[in-house]
Amino acid sequence: MAKISIGKAPGNSAILPFYATGAIMFFVLCVLMIFSPESFTQHYFTPHLLTMVHVAALGWGTMIIFGAAHQLLPVICEQDLYSERLASFVWYTLTAGMILLTSNFWNLTVGWLMIAGGSLIVISASLYLFNVLKTTHVCDRYSIQKLFITSSAVWLLFTVTVGLLLAINLKFPFFKQSHLEILKLHAHAGFAGWFLQLITGVSTKLVPMFLLGKSNKDFLLKWAFAFQNLGLILFLIDGYFIGVTARVIIYAAIVLIGVIFWLLYLYDTFKNRLRKRIELLMKHAFLSFLALVISILLIPAVYFSNGYRWATLYGTLLFMGWITSIILGKTFKTLPFIIWNDHYKNFSGKVKVPLPKDLYSEKLTIWQFWTFIAAFLVFALGIILQQVIIIRIGAVLWAVVAVLYNINVFKLLLHKRKKIS
Repeated sequence: MAKISIGKAPGNSAILPFYATGAIMFFVLCVLMIFSPESFTQHYFTPHLLTMVHVAALGWGTMIIFGAAHQLLPVICEQDLYSERLASFVWYTLTAGMILLTSNFWNLTVGWLMIAGGSLIVISASLYLFNVLKTTHVCDRYSIQKLFITSSAVWLLFTVTVGLLLAINLKFPFFKQSHLEILKLHAHAGFAGWFLQLITGVSTKLVPMFLLGKSNKDFLLKWAFAFQNLGLILFLIDGYFIGVTARVIIYAAIVLIGVIFWLLYLYDTFKNRLRKRIELLMKHAFLSFLALVISILLIPAVYFSNGYRWATLYGTLLFMGWITSIILGKTFKTLPFIIWNDHYKNFSGKVKVPLPKDLYSEKLTIWQFWTFIAAFLVFALGIILQQVIIIRIGAVLWAVVAVLYNINVFKLLLHKRKKIS
């Protein structure tokens, strides 16, 4: 990674707070799951489940992704990040907004504090989009990855703006459409717009780097971009003006085609890799892709079934299977390099220095991987059977995963430079 053409890496103060906060909020999420397992057997519009969903989406997924994105923009655009100060403001506003929003969700305390939290999150997304646009604007070379990242930032702003309007609607009702119908649009704009397109763009840059592979089939990514956006836009338009109907299956199929084009690109990279051994952390990525595909295939069951188990399993596949798995793997492919770059880059080639992988415990990542699989399977089984005790056991296993993850993350964040001789 040190040999590729990149812009100057942002200062750690613009990156590391996102990783630290995200790791802590992952643990908080798992603790909330332990104390409120019955929420996963009820309707999705309940205070505790709303809290956990937004801790997962904002405090865990978006927080970590913001940190990684600010670090990777100079890699993808081969230009310096436009503003490190803006990146810091993004962290302050996202953290404050997320805390205000989720704390008021827990007891569904509707009012100005909830609206203030939503407003801070909109400000955070706006600052992030501005930084992305200014950084990519000076990028001379066209890249599909740049397009995905820019598009995902636009979708994020759209998603959180709709979320703010929903918070306002709870206090001052103004939507003519059902609040729950708008909530579905809000959630899927986040899933298919923000998370899917950001992960697609970043993964098609990182996976080739980590596998030492290459694909020349960029046309697959162009089709992926077209189908992912087409399916989402059609779903939002139809859902807003008519309501969510069985046509959602058609739109899901269109998005799935976009996902398949993306995965075909990664498979071509995999076939042409130089690094034949597949590292454990890369297996997290493969599991995340599997969870994503299964979740999309589950949509007909979600729509046509009675009760909430399949809808809850669908959300679990997306948050705890897809997003969490890819973060658990990619954190230890990016964060060690960030820390190493800060402590040892200037000594590399002159004296013996540790490698990035020496800065964290690989043994803990092995435990993390297998505990993750156990946690997901037990938790999913509890949801399918609608058994609170099994869900709670799964949540305890999730807490173990979070502890293992936090130990390694903070071992990296608190690393002190070894004596150079």
